[in-house]
Amino acid sequence: MSDLTKEINKRRTFAIISHPDAGKTTLTEKFLLYGGQINLAGSVKGKATARHAVSDWMDIEKERGISVTSSVLQFEYENCCINILDTPGHQDFSEDTYRTLMAADSAVMVIDAAKGVEPQTRKLFKVCGRRGIPIFTFINKMDRDARDSFELVDEIEKELGIAVCPVNWPIGSGKAFKGVYDRRSKEIVAFSDTEKGTKEGRERHIALDDEKASTDYIGEDARELLLSEIELLDGASPEFDQAEVDHGQLSPVFFGSALTNFGVGMFLHDFLKMTSPPLPRLSEGNVVDPVKEGFSAFVFKIQANMNKAHRDRVAFMRICSGKFTAGMDVYHVQGGKNVRLMQPQQMMADDRHVVDEAYAGDIIGVFDPGIFSIGDTLCMPGRKLHFAGIPTFAPEHFARVRQVDTMKRKQFVKGIMQIAQEGAIQIFQEDNYGMEEVVVGVVGVLQFEVLQYRLKNEYSVEIILEKLPYEHIRWIKDRDTDLDRVTGTSDMKKLRDLKGRPLLLFVNQWSIGMTLDRNEGMELEEYSDN
Repeated sequence: MSDLTKEINKRRTFAIISHPDAGKTTLTEKFLLYGGQINLAGSVKGKATARHAVSDWMDIEKERGISVTSSVLQFEYENCCINILDTPGHQDFSEDTYRTLMAADSAVMVIDAAKGVEPQTRKLFKVCGRRGIPIFTFINKMDRDARDSFELVDEIEKELGIAVCPVNWPIGSGKAFKGVYDRRSKEIVAFSDTEKGTKEGRERHIALDDEKASTDYIGEDARELLLSEIELLDGASPEFDQAEVDHGQLSPVFFGSALTNFGVGMFLHDFLKMTSPPLPRLSEGNVVDPVKEGFSAFVFKIQANMNKAHRDRVAFMRICSGKFTAGMDVYHVQGGKNVRLMQPQQMMADDRHVVDEAYAGDIIGVFDPGIFSIGDTLCMPGRKLHFAGIPTFAPEHFARVRQVDTMKRKQFVKGIMQIAQEGAIQIFQEDNYGMEEVVVGVVGVLQFEVLQYRLKNEYSVEIILEKLPYEHIRWIKDRDTDLDRVTGTSDMKKLRDLKGRPLLLFVNQWSIGMTLDRNEGMELEEYSDN
């Protein structure tokens, strides 16, 4: 086996997804503890400590205790090189999560044991389902009072439409939580409440068929209940099938507590065995093999101002095949020319180090002088690969935005353009105003708050933000359409996007049909092409 093949086969690249407050960021930090990247986990919400979650690097994230942008974390564990894509849980930032899932080979779905499947979980699962990527389920917070375990498993199957196979099974919950039963080793793994932030507590393994030892530990009633539950599980739940896991048709389920660090090590160990190395990607119907092809990658995220001192702009790339070497020239497909990828680096949230080489499966950030866009493909000179585009979503909320101090127009334009290029907001202009005043569209309203915060803190620009009543957006298919000649309704607004494409905003759904009736031959599209 070649060195290239060995390196690529070591890679595991996955995203962590969940509804807000299910414990995703806490679980991510415990993974980092096992990988030796941090010695003490951050308190995600607690104000009693100045620590914050490692994966939350923006100031607004540290202040509010929420994740608003995806972060990339890499560490080594059990001879695997792990790339974690930690995603925002809040639905207002779901666009970032959707794009990030395009860069992952599998997903870990975190579910709150007291709440079960929540709305955001369903949305994210559908994206995973469309891509057919393997999904692993971690049912979290077993150290608190939880719903019936059979109910939870049944709900996952029914709500998400996927078969599930519990790898371990909880013994009680909350104060009565005794640990989990490992279905393969047929052992009880005893729960001990570790000190918050420490790496791991002592694990005690007790054979279930050792009647005295198991009864002494969990009690006679709990043992009898466990035996009956195991019998029911063995008869009703599907057997573990690696092929079905690989095709996203069967989700292995694990129970534990990220906060107390119980079950995290067990999960990580099994997950690394069950998940695959980097998968082949499609380029216009042709399979791109991670090992056999030369270097190729695509941009799935752009982030401005990660380094406040330099006000830089970083393009995050998922390497799809081959090996990256610092200083190499690559072909930028959308730009139609060769470029040299400058300042290649790998991340631990906002902490980064320059890399000399990286392999298929890895995520690298490169300096972006303003030439890259989300979805761009890079490959070896002489090739013309084109990976599938990154999904874009029509905004659902709109606001008129202008700067308070008109003397800061340059900073305002630069800031709002750079933030728009990250894909979190979309900017529209009225023909009469140019960039003096813009209309901003977002998928979730909390993005307005982030925009206001970032313009003030990163670009020293204060803005006035006036919410608009529009709820529906349609692009006019004919780009040469004269907006002045479009006859619409009183609740319609005429705008152009940054590429000059004409579009219309509507307050009411029925206005769309009426506008089509009044403009013979005009075609409207719900989404713009990239």
